[in-house]
Amino acid sequence: MNRIIAAAAIAVGMALVTSGSVAGAPTGTPSPAPEAAQRSGMPPMEVPPVNGGSSDSQAHAVLRITSVEIIRSTHAPYLDIIRARGVASTTGWEEAELVPLTRGVPADGMLQLILVARPPETASDATGYEPVEAIFPLETDHPFKGVNVHAATNAVTLTALPGYSEAKVVADDCGKCVGKILAPKGNPASPGRTDLVREDQLPPETRIVRPSDGMMGTVSNPNRLTLILDRDNRIVTAVWE
Repeated sequence: MNRIIAAAAIAVGMALVTSGSVAGAPTGTPSPAPEAAQRSGMPPMEVPPVNGGSSDSQAHAVLRITSVEIIRSTHAPYLDIIRARGVASTTGWEEAELVPLTRGVPADGMLQLILVARPPETASDATGYEPVEAIFPLETDHPFKGVNVHAATNAVTLTALPGYSEAKVVADDCGKCVGKILAPKGNPASPGRTDLVREDQLPPETRIVRPSDGMMGTVSNPNRLTLILDRDNRIVTAVWE
């Protein structure tokens, strides 16, 4: 699968983090409008939404962070580059980038970032996760002691500069769920069976719809998996909203 790498990330990061603090902190100068920011290669300062419908073309947090690495240049003046990798729920997510949540110098010295991208405009069948990644450079002599990178369902913290940290195993992507039987939580499944999907191994907030169930709420969420079952508890549809 194709990797989605943030375009012009070096220019973006250098514009965002200056003089030992994250650009966008209150300085008396208003942030550029989103349209102007995109034309100049600098992302909007507003934090993108992490919930809501995928048809609004706005950026959303990707599903999960898999690793965070801080790379330091070998020659002075030294430059630290944050590299975050994650997975999106489906193929088709674009324009991945790391957006700072921190404004100014934080009391704990931790830089807070969120990995976002633009999801597909319509619901997508569950066919497997899509790897995504983005980088975020920090200026020389920055004040940060570490970084915490967020996604929709987890976060990864790194306090060693330079250093590397990775998350635990990602939940079942349900790419091969259709046609299999759902084993509910608390019900022991027979070892070795390949026709079962364990509910406790599905992504967080998975919505399970049985034939007699209603479906409350019309707001879609590109990070929510919906499984539709038949009367035999067999999965007939698996879709990311």
